Amino acid sequence: MALFDSILYAFVSLNELSASPFVLVPLAFAGAYLGGRVVEVIPFTRRIIERREAQLAERE
Repeated sequence: MALFDSILYAFVSLNELSASPFVLVPLAFAGAYLGGRVVEVIPFTRRIIERREAQLAERE
């Protein structure tokens, strides 16, 4: 039962932290940065970005 209690306390603590704007704002910035990096790494999305850049270069 001690394991269940410690897991429950961890969820309660995280819930209290997630309600604080001082925690949410840095997490939002970190998530946006990491999301942008992941999009550049995934080959499928990288091809889409390269096609758009090529189309813009052709128009100029």
